[in-house]
Amino acid sequence: PATATNMNTTNRREFIKNGAIGTAGLTIGAMGFSAKSYAAVRGANERINVAVIGIRNQGTVHLNSWCALKDSHNVAVRALCDTDEQLFAAALKLVDEKSGAKPTTHWDLRAVLDDKAIDAVSIVTPNHWHALAAIWASQAGKHVYVEKPASHNIWEGRKMVEAWRKSDLRMQVGLNNRSSKNVREAIAFLHSGGIGELYMARALCFKARDSYGISKDGQPPAKFHYDQWLGPAPLRPYSEKRSHYNWHWYWDTGNGDTGNTGPHQLDIARWGMQKNEHPVAVYSTGGLFGFTQDEGKTPGKPVYGAVETYGHDKTTQETPNTQTAAYTYRDGRIIELETRGRYTNHEGSQGQEVGNLFYGTEGWLEISGHTWKAFRKREKQPFAQSKDTERDRANHWANFIEALRAGKNAPMHCDINEGHLSTSLCHLANISYRLGRSLKFIGDKEKFVSDAEADAMLTRVYRKPFVVPGKV
Repeated sequence: PATATNMNTTNRREFIKNGAIGTAGLTIGAMGFSAKSYAAVRGANERINVAVIGIRNQGTVHLNSWCALKDSHNVAVRALCDTDEQLFAAALKLVDEKSGAKPTTHWDLRAVLDDKAIDAVSIVTPNHWHALAAIWASQAGKHVYVEKPASHNIWEGRKMVEAWRKSDLRMQVGLNNRSSKNVREAIAFLHSGGIGELYMARALCFKARDSYGISKDGQPPAKFHYDQWLGPAPLRPYSEKRSHYNWHWYWDTGNGDTGNTGPHQLDIARWGMQKNEHPVAVYSTGGLFGFTQDEGKTPGKPVYGAVETYGHDKTTQETPNTQTAAYTYRDGRIIELETRGRYTNHEGSQGQEVGNLFYGTEGWLEISGHTWKAFRKREKQPFAQSKDTERDRANHWANFIEALRAGKNAPMHCDINEGHLSTSLCHLANISYRLGRSLKFIGDKEKFVSDAEADAMLTRVYRKPFVVPGKV
């Protein structure tokens, strides 16, 4: 894809044209496969076998996406893996109906990694499993597509980058806006000086969420391999409100909405600002607002994640539902993040809930989902905007397969290094929030300035045998 350097000299039309990498006519010799990568993909036109690790919620999106590539990219879903075996029946039915494939099922991902027929894995586990699953897969000779956030903490994100660089395999992060035609067009417009010199970007994550309620500790459901689900996280009793989907709101397993939806918007902000580096300072503040200690439960209602919410009920949630973060870079330019989990006004000309705003010396630009608009100075009408208003169904999964077949990293729109830099912004904000103070960061060393307490939060204590290796 176009980099921060060459995007300035590539016009928008060329940028969009060059963003699509075709696979027709490729040969093994032309792709320059190494012996290792050739072993992982046995031919330019042969079927690519994918295993999906984590098949609930976003995992279903992955299953649909891989099945949709059956004919165009010769992809087959060969294996399903999830610690909850009760999910297999529905997933098997989906894959059969969509592609006719009959995948195997496993509750331990190590069985998937031992399967020599698997070419690539799609990791859609809870955040605390991302790094170890990706590193193990890379060491097993599998290409990796890993969901956002790339990692659960900054140190393990660096280990993922190291494993990728050592492997000569592909590792893509699911920040799929990178493959959106309109978003790529907007970024090219910014980099060409469309609103002058950029000095600030805002990442917006406005998702009102009620409390998910509380539950007593108990025994996990039958066929839910809870110890395996915990993996690298500390051992603790099973609780329904801390497992499926709810894991997002507890520090052992998730990173809050800042690390849930935030990575998408922070990635676009960093990409637009051409910041291929860590910030030098971060400050984040916020809290958990709007929930009372009232013991009475109102009737629950299903929400995304197929769990119930209980209005203003008591909660054990640890992560904030309201959070602001400001990042300062070496040249003084700024990225801001706003996470709002309660009732709120929106921002931008169309009232974005999730999106991005960029500010330059000659105007401002907004990206809202699949469309963008640019405004000159104080003018109320856009002077430039996306022409195609039809929903842009970016195929980030196809981009990964095209890079895999090409046998090189260049075609990937979001390799693990890009994903690590953007994910680290989420982690930096959460560290500052949890410590309650501004922090200075040394990006080259990925350490804080004279702050042992903050440095300790760059990693975690891993539970054996689920240990992210220091040397990959």
